[in-house]
Amino acid sequence: MATTKTKKNKDVAVVDDAKKAKTHPLIKGVRVTEKAALAAERGAYTFNVEDNANKNEIKKAIKLIYGVMPERVTITQITTKKVVRRGKIGYKKGGKKAVVYLKKGDKITIA
Repeated sequence: MATTKTKKNKDVAVVDDAKKAKTHPLIKGVRVTEKAALAAERGAYTFNVEDNANKNEIKKAIKLIYGVMPERVTITQITTKKVVRRGKIGYKKGGKKAVVYLKKGDKITIA
């Protein structure tokens, strides 16, 4: 929310850091995959989110960042995957992804 403060007869606009930087602590970023790109054409946008995020918090974050209210949100757990590098076994960290569905006509511009 934008507010103004007066400092020695100068109006200074104070904007929330989350809105100013177009980021939010719960939203890690846009998930860039071929499947996500195809879904975005149909109005379903995919984001990587924090492990402790829930649907209501994600809806509020999308509304704050992009200015559109999602119609619904689905959350999926990403499983850890085993990888082998130089003969040693390791694991890729899993995570959480959220698919945000918008009303017909609404769009999110992702650069």
